Amino acid sequence: MNNDVLIIGGGVIGLAIAIELKLRSCNVTVLCRDFKAAATHAAAGMLAPDAENISGEAMQSLCRRSRRLYPDWTRKLEDLTGLNTGYSSCGILAPIYGEGGLLGDKETRRQGGRLGGQGGRLGGQGGRLGGQGGRLGEFSPYLPHSLLPNPYSPSSQAYWLDKEAIHQYQPGLADEVVGGWWYPEDGQVDNRALARVLWTAAESLGVELKEGVTVEAIEQQQGQVLGVQTNALAIRAEQYVLAGGAWSNELLPLPVRPKKGQMLSLRSPEFTSELPLKRILYGQDIYIVPRRDRRIILGATSEDVGFTPHNTPASISYLLQAAIRLYPQLQDYPIEELWWGFRPATPDELPILGTSHCKNLTLAIGHYRNGILLAPITATLIADLICEQKSDSLLTHFNYSRFLAKSSTTMLTHSANSCAVGDINGKTALPNMGGETPPLRDSPLIIAGKTFQSRLMTGTGKYRSVEEMQQSIIASGCQIVTVAVRRVQTKAPGHENLAEALDWTKIWMLPNTAGCQTAEEAIRVARLGREMAKLLGQEDNNFVKLEVIPDAKYLLPDPIGTLQAAEQLVKEGFAVLPYINADPMLAKRLEEVGCATVMPLASPIGSGQGLKTTANIQIIIENAGVPVVVDAGIGSPSEAAQAMEMGADALLINSAIALSQNPAAMAQAMNMATYAGRLAYLAGRMPIKNYASASSPLQGTITS
Repeated sequence: MNNDVLIIGGGVIGLAIAIELKLRSCNVTVLCRDFKAAATHAAAGMLAPDAENISGEAMQSLCRRSRRLYPDWTRKLEDLTGLNTGYSSCGILAPIYGEGGLLGDKETRRQGGRLGGQGGRLGGQGGRLGGQGGRLGEFSPYLPHSLLPNPYSPSSQAYWLDKEAIHQYQPGLADEVVGGWWYPEDGQVDNRALARVLWTAAESLGVELKEGVTVEAIEQQQGQVLGVQTNALAIRAEQYVLAGGAWSNELLPLPVRPKKGQMLSLRSPEFTSELPLKRILYGQDIYIVPRRDRRIILGATSEDVGFTPHNTPASISYLLQAAIRLYPQLQDYPIEELWWGFRPATPDELPILGTSHCKNLTLAIGHYRNGILLAPITATLIADLICEQKSDSLLTHFNYSRFLAKSSTTMLTHSANSCAVGDINGKTALPNMGGETPPLRDSPLIIAGKTFQSRLMTGTGKYRSVEEMQQSIIASGCQIVTVAVRRVQTKAPGHENLAEALDWTKIWMLPNTAGCQTAEEAIRVARLGREMAKLLGQEDNNFVKLEVIPDAKYLLPDPIGTLQAAEQLVKEGFAVLPYINADPMLAKRLEEVGCATVMPLASPIGSGQGLKTTANIQIIIENAGVPVVVDAGIGSPSEAAQAMEMGADALLINSAIALSQNPAAMAQAMNMATYAGRLAYLAGRMPIKNYASASSPLQGTITS
């Protein structure tokens, strides 16, 4: 068992995991950038897998298992702290409007049942729901014994209430409400109270809580996390848990993005002895959650606007109108508070849970709308995984690898690539071109954990037409294509329709910072490049080819600016591929700060002068612990082969292809040269001698 665990993230998920691990005798530290900024504080606290009609068998199971844990989990927290979480298994009411006729309502169709159908009515002649003295959440003797199941979620319980029953059950609903569903197993917790209880419980148990600490980078090496770099200091542990919510993508290239939600609260009038609104209302485009302290929570928008802060008049007005339509009395209640938060959303709106690409890093992110609900089950499953190496079968449905399967990092070489390779026992096999000699074994090119079969990279600039570029990239067999972010932004010639011009499901984009003269410019453009890759569907792409070039005549890179920018970008989670002079000391320093490759120039960009820095490149190759990509200056296939024969891991060639008389043919020639050079390097060159050595034997010859 690993006792030393560092959790990145101090929201409900991170704290719940910390408490569970501490109760299992682990030493736990939690790093929290801003406790009040966590999505926990911006939620409504509904525990509503049935009312929200959660789709997918695995997600339904996860949510319902977590809901079943809630009574004991909150009781345990309350016993530890003496504080109240506000948990209530009160059920949730989902009213339905009658616009366009009963069967025309979209919510009715979603639930899949006919109004007043085979499950019977709640109310009517058989009595009224929760009659005099009945409490919300308790089974009433007046309920009919047959339940009307949701056909899309057969395991959930849902009662249909006709118009008379629902208006008796919750007086004050709009006249246009013609009925609704009651979900007796759903409930709520006061999310802010829960956050306070979790923090207090963690403190009382001895969890080390570090608030105001921002993790800037996760240091990784050979599939292990070595430590994290924060705004304060470097911290190391045996095991790490990433529970960073909507900010997780700033540390690792995982497809988690912020979804902004705006909310507000009203206050029930003090002069009323009883609360007029007693039921949670889950309506069409609105939910209304009454609290025991007279607050009434209204929510919530779902906006794909990044980390844009603040409430907006349009969104708040929309929420108020939807709430007043459902429960008209709210129009006279005072507004108490407005707020917003950022939910961590994934492309399939399911969480990412369990193992990661690093053996000692566990993921608990992307809970989107269900972070509060899923806190108990997440804590249990993650603690089982860390403490007992026990992986629940449910975790397979929420592993990060489900996105890698769709990612363009797992690619086949283009059909035009005549130098295709195979895989033998995890090694890349260079093909046998004939005869009985077995194929040579070669490891694939791996950059920042991504595997590529082609060792030739190309670019998109300097072509005479988009068609020439398309044909050349296919002929080259490359899997990585570098793109100048600034040229795409400005729609420079040849870059106007780049998103449509290439098949980005087969090609890995390498955004570059060409045109940047300072480290600050390069950092800013790199961030834009990451967003550009996401727009093309490469959610997990954190690559950047770093170029800092203040010299307009010779286009030689600035070593100091490159190093400064590389250090910052590595901290931000980028896989940095820096373009540099063939300087062995600079190459080593860039490797030490965490760059994914080094890219020494063979000669000035676009000069076609060939290998002018051979001696220095050779030193860089001999000393490098990361891939060495020879970049710039190669003008012919023979020079490409020579660079690969030296032991370079890959080449980036653009001008020699784009400016040739027949770019597609030259691209294929460069592909073949890259392959030939790699094969020659693996085969091993014969020794160079100072004297002749006859090819034919001198003994046993016929003499006169």
